[in-house]
Amino acid sequence: MRTFPVGWRSSSSSSSSSSSSVQPVKQCHGTGPGCAMNGPQLNELPDESEQLQPFLVQLRRAALQATGPAPVRTFSDGFLLKFLRARDFDVELSLKLLLNYQQWRKDSPEISRYLCPLSVLGLLNTSYHAVLPQRDHAGSRVLIYRIGQWSPKDWSAFQVFSISLMTSEIISMETQTQRRGLKVIFDLQGWSLGHALQITPSLARKISSVLSDSFPLKVRGIHLVNEPIFFRPVFATIRPFLPDKIKQRIHLHGSDYHDTLADFFSSPVLPPEYGGEGLGIEEACQDWTNQLLQSEQLLQQIAVHPTGDIAIPADEVISDEKADDEG
Repeated sequence: MRTFPVGWRSSSSSSSSSSSSVQPVKQCHGTGPGCAMNGPQLNELPDESEQLQPFLVQLRRAALQATGPAPVRTFSDGFLLKFLRARDFDVELSLKLLLNYQQWRKDSPEISRYLCPLSVLGLLNTSYHAVLPQRDHAGSRVLIYRIGQWSPKDWSAFQVFSISLMTSEIISMETQTQRRGLKVIFDLQGWSLGHALQITPSLARKISSVLSDSFPLKVRGIHLVNEPIFFRPVFATIRPFLPDKIKQRIHLHGSDYHDTLADFFSSPVLPPEYGGEGLGIEEACQDWTNQLLQSEQLLQQIAVHPTGDIAIPADEVISDEKADDEG
């Protein structure tokens, strides 16, 4: 059996504390002597590449030794690759992201355990959300949220946010999205006081966590269009929780946005309603609604699974009670 240096040092403190660290895997792979591959180069390798195995082994061992919210016997390669690709194969950062994801699911059961497209079908049928069929020039997925289609009288902010989480779970399984990340357009036309009152500080923190350090996706850009003046207080509530890297990727376009959006997205990507030549927004929303509905069973499996790694049968997960007994 092959072995790889793990270098994981456990302690009684949290796995994310400064007293615990992961020794980096030497990124030296290839056909010739001294051939080194950096994180972005490793990201381009196929899932089954032998060159990824040392990173998978190290992350798996580190994660199993860490004091996590849901101790498990193992993690699947496909699940771990999502976190490695999200952090360009930096094992220590990937471990932190994996543990944050597990903690977020535990702390937010009102969202993470209710991934049910049918429960929000009425909102989806208003053409609220789409994942565009065409990726951008960098290969990123492009998502659109039309806030004005959300009626706060009918749908809570948690129900609305669950749509974002369902989409994130689905596209995070795509290898190309793992590599290239996503960009989001929020159309704030129709934003009202009713919307603002739904965004509590607690929800703001949950949203910012998913955007920054608790979900295995690279957020490459956030674009706001039609943002009214009274949206700014809500934006000010969320902004402090975002890391500087994400703050630098936020772009406010105002109501005259066709030309400025074109600086970031080519014409074939965007719907005509946003200055492009792609699929119309209504049709794009309906297509993605159908995709979510077709993924209902998959999403339900993720929601009820102790870790979200549905490649590992749930009965192989060690419960907190069992872990306590065995300790």
